[in-house]
Amino acid sequence: MVADKNINPHLKKGAFAQNETSVSTLAQRILAGETSALAQGITLVESNSSKDEVKATQLFNLIKPDYVKNPSWRIAISGSPGVGKSTIIEALISENKEEKFAVLTIDPSSEDSKGSILGDKTRMESIGMMDNVFVRPSPSKNFLGGVSSKTREVMLLCEAAGYNHILIETVGVGQSETMVSKMVDLFILLVLPGSGDEIQGIKRGIVELADMVVVTKADGDRETVAKQSASAYKNALHILKGKYQNKSIPTIAISSLERQGIEKLWEEINKYKDYFNRENSINKSRKLQVGQWYDDQLKQAIYKKFLQDPAVQKNLKKHEKMIEEGAVDVWNLLSDL
Repeated sequence: MVADKNINPHLKKGAFAQNETSVSTLAQRILAGETSALAQGITLVESNSSKDEVKATQLFNLIKPDYVKNPSWRIAISGSPGVGKSTIIEALISENKEEKFAVLTIDPSSEDSKGSILGDKTRMESIGMMDNVFVRPSPSKNFLGGVSSKTREVMLLCEAAGYNHILIETVGVGQSETMVSKMVDLFILLVLPGSGDEIQGIKRGIVELADMVVVTKADGDRETVAKQSASAYKNALHILKGKYQNKSIPTIAISSLERQGIEKLWEEINKYKDYFNRENSINKSRKLQVGQWYDDQLKQAIYKKFLQDPAVQKNLKKHEKMIEEGAVDVWNLLSDL
């Protein structure tokens, strides 16, 4: 089973105030690399309580110098449900035990409670007990882009705690759900064997945003099909250049179960790292990510403030009743707000 310390040992004990009365103490413990404090800090920043939002801001102000000074490698592992994201993450970490990994798994949410549907499942058993690995599942809360609304903040906490590799396992990304690509340094897209035909390969959307395409489950009777798919993707993507290197997007066929191709995948990841270090691109990447973060937060703040306006709330209730009674159509409502 995944160790409680790696999931969130404080989750069942109640709110933040019951476990940690001092934000400064919590910050010190996170900076010291305590996994229990990191889990507690994540619970704090994911809270929708206005009081917790104030404490979260205080926490970030205290840890900021450390996460700015020690940037981590942010890698998204994305793809449709069932493509093997968790299995590949386990294989990658098992092949590189010298680094510290924070794994953020984004689970689909319940429509009613907004909680994580898969949060009660044991995730990534083989790596959950490792001292160099922190696993944190979070509900998407129906936030688009394959991530949660607080994924950026959670990455900063993991960075402050000393994790130099942050792997984001998305909830499952479609052609239009590409937000995750704007918050990471490397975006790895996983696809299933048999999906790599020429037409699929050149679709606009998530495929062209990927820095690397990996065809999974290249084992058993699917090995030949997987290699054919990888070749088809490579042919289809040869006209696209990677964001960081003036070369075609790498395409790899791997088997996580048989550990085939994992070494090659790490080799390609390290090529991106070398490029970042050589060109000092990590700072450029962070500036772009922070700019996008500001833009997203600004839109959310404006939307929240708009909905809090008494006049708007009054009109919304009136419109809801009119729609339910069939007195007006939805497309005629915006002019009255």
